[in-house]
Amino acid sequence: MKQILKITLLLLAPALVQAQAQQATLLGRWDDPAIIGSAAYNNRYNEVWSVSVNGHEYAVLGSTMGTHFIDVTDPGNPFQADFVPGKAQGAGIIHRDFKTYKNYIYGVCDEGASSLQIMDVSTLPDSVRLVYNSSDIIVTTHNIFVDTARARLYAFVFGGGQAYGYGGMAVLSLANPEQPTYIRKFNNVQGFSFGHIHDGYVIRDTAYLDAGDAGFCVADFSIPSQPKLLGTLTSYPGQGYNHSGWRSEDGRYYFMADENHGSPVKTVDVQDFEDMQVVDSYNAASSPTQIPHNPLVACDYLYVAYYYDGLQVYDISDPLNVERVLYYDTSTEPDGPSYKGAWGVNPFLPSGNILIADMQNGLFVFKGVGDNCVAGGASSVGEQDADFAGLAVSPVPSGGYLRVNIGSGEQQGVMTISDLKGSVLHTQTFESGEFDVNIPGAIPPGCYVLRTNTAAGTMVRKVIFSR
Repeated sequence: MKQILKITLLLLAPALVQAQAQQATLLGRWDDPAIIGSAAYNNRYNEVWSVSVNGHEYAVLGSTMGTHFIDVTDPGNPFQADFVPGKAQGAGIIHRDFKTYKNYIYGVCDEGASSLQIMDVSTLPDSVRLVYNSSDIIVTTHNIFVDTARARLYAFVFGGGQAYGYGGMAVLSLANPEQPTYIRKFNNVQGFSFGHIHDGYVIRDTAYLDAGDAGFCVADFSIPSQPKLLGTLTSYPGQGYNHSGWRSEDGRYYFMADENHGSPVKTVDVQDFEDMQVVDSYNAASSPTQIPHNPLVACDYLYVAYYYDGLQVYDISDPLNVERVLYYDTSTEPDGPSYKGAWGVNPFLPSGNILIADMQNGLFVFKGVGDNCVAGGASSVGEQDADFAGLAVSPVPSGGYLRVNIGSGEQQGVMTISDLKGSVLHTQTFESGEFDVNIPGAIPPGCYVLRTNTAAGTMVRKVIFSR
């Protein structure tokens, strides 16, 4: 039995978690005032994603006009490296969304005569190549997620082409990354009905689905045309419009946001899908108009774009005692009942820098928390071919010895350990899927990146050295 008494008391008054919080260090900004704002919210910008290619770091920034690739390698001097026009543009556009698979950015829009766009970024820093721009399968879609281990794209609030029509969500195969194929659309999963799925998080066939007013559910898409319902959460403290969330890396918790003014962020214990419970909730600011939006997890930190209250970062190393550690108010809009300010956050660059897209004010680049995690949202081109979750490294932190396991069988390859600037500090070959690493000499304490390269692909994992 979970700690229901403690949990109930906590949820009666969501905590204002400000202990140890510091204002984030702003490193750089990018904005183009010539971009037209939307008629609905006067937002020129929407979502931000990230990718690193050939030693360069990029923000993938959506606007009313299309997709901007902003080089943030030197965060103090960001610049637009390339731009891909949206199939639909202008004041009628509000939403775009992006995800990565292999060397491609997949982009969708939720308004107008739009399309699914697939952008090959492997030729950066020279240019981006638009390899697919079709409305045959997708015309409009609110959000997408890619299960990289299974090569499937999940489209939420699916507005399909003439042959498919509307669906609460849909699944596409990316077996050919440049030519996706339709699998099936859904308006319910084994009796759990939803008008739509607003957003979701999918890993190795397990889909955590944010179903708006219908609540939250988890489903097994091992057979993508016949999903199985694993569990639902249709009534919980502080319930509103279940907007989006992100799973902890150990799979024990799901951090979700209800997109309602004054709503707290929730921590959900998902260890038992048949008995999921909200075990904590917390606010970032005291304004009654605050709205948490698009939370993401990287290692032991939860990153939230909080509309009027900007960037908010929480330490979730103890999921029952969450602490806010970093903040920065990007918005110049007065608090109100609308939807303005910070739209999206992305902490997945190898440098550890944090990206924020503010709807009215453009791109912000912040210094990270110093414990960045490239594995949790691996965004480097060529580093998603293998399932990073199969890479186990212990102990963490380490004093110089590591035990590495990349799965059973013969897995010959090369392992490197580099610092966050990319300088390689240790290299060794290995002959099997499990091997020891004994690093000669002293490595300065801090965060490093371990990479294994085999015929199956590249996997990455953060490691911390304490000596």
